Amino acid sequence: MKIIIKNAHLFDPSENLDNVSDLLIENEKIIGIGKNLSSDSASIYNMEGKTVFPGFMDMHVHLREPGREDKETIGTGCKAASQGGFTAIACMPNTNPPLDDVSVLHYVLNKSKNAPVKVYPTACVSKGQKGEEITEMGKLAEEGAVAFSDDGKPVKTAELMRRAMEYSKLVDKVIIDHNEEETLAQGVMHEGYYSTLLGLKGIPSECESIAVARNILLAELTGGKYHAAHLSSAKSVDLIRKAKEKGLNVTAEVTIHHLLLTHESLTTYDANYKINPPLRTEKDREALIKGVQDGTIGCIVSDHAPHTREEKEMEFDLAPFGISGVEILIPLLFSELILKGKISLKKAVEALSYSPYKILGLAPPRIKINGPADLTILDLKAAETIRVSEFKSKGKNSPYDGKTVTGIPVMTVVNGKIEMEKTTAALALT
Repeated sequence: MKIIIKNAHLFDPSENLDNVSDLLIENEKIIGIGKNLSSDSASIYNMEGKTVFPGFMDMHVHLREPGREDKETIGTGCKAASQGGFTAIACMPNTNPPLDDVSVLHYVLNKSKNAPVKVYPTACVSKGQKGEEITEMGKLAEEGAVAFSDDGKPVKTAELMRRAMEYSKLVDKVIIDHNEEETLAQGVMHEGYYSTLLGLKGIPSECESIAVARNILLAELTGGKYHAAHLSSAKSVDLIRKAKEKGLNVTAEVTIHHLLLTHESLTTYDANYKINPPLRTEKDREALIKGVQDGTIGCIVSDHAPHTREEKEMEFDLAPFGISGVEILIPLLFSELILKGKISLKKAVEALSYSPYKILGLAPPRIKINGPADLTILDLKAAETIRVSEFKSKGKNSPYDGKTVTGIPVMTVVNGKIEMEKTTAALALT
């Protein structure tokens, strides 16, 4: 299959690429970059006014399968990711049964073979996510697990985390932690002014930063790889920054929601804003943005957490944590942060492409000759209104319904094959 993408703005800072040109794709690779490219039997797409990036990855996605196919399946979750402009995702292991042995790993890999995005499974740190006995990390890594996490729960004890980090060195994989001191995590929103006003039990930011500090100290002790999932507080950002300054093997991510929203959003008691870690203060939000800008936080993720409507319509205290977000991360990021000058386009590409691949020990896609043809194509000027009812995901739990966003994914190319195409923007030439 041959594809020519014509008249596109190619943007790949790692290749010093920032110009209008054509791309010729064949046999899963980019084989031509230049003006006025042509090839017999190629399908030609006019992408004038559109921007081509190296393929984006969301490294924190919950696919729910096996076990909660009423919330999401591997098929619907991958379709949602493709619709959202991603060419790859890393899926979390808190399924039912959890991804703690090779049989479940093989199930996920087999079910995602023909998915429109590349799927990289994360396996559990502990068996059953019980925090008691470590999984067979060597075998799981050998069979395709790209990282280890008990996400949905923290790694329960310092002793277990120490052993996990020691094993991580042997298998050359990263440990991703849901940073939480469980004895402080007994609330439903950030502990502060609004939790008091609303009469809801709060979770202090120290719940997260205590766990981050523990994990940094253990990374220093063991030399293992530690990745801090979905940071939410200024204190945690400062801890990660200092750890990186010391040269420790420590990385971090932040969700789009923590970059955009604060605990003030919960004044309507809308459970669609209920996430874990909780939305915190404006000071925390600003610290997270700064952390992305200065490279302390390497990745921006959706923490895609689909739930059923019935669950999210329960009483606030009883409703589950989480937002369905993989389809709207990119336009939210471009609309609210890049176009408003909060985060540079270059930094956004690093956070969505280079950094997640590097953290997971994978080769990132590049727009270069003989590079893999994994591409995300956006119309940075196009605007759309988010319609939750139109999500490809089964999860319609999002607080952004009706919001107009700019910077719309119009095509994804994975292994040289067009996997998502919005025909209003990507019209084949004859």
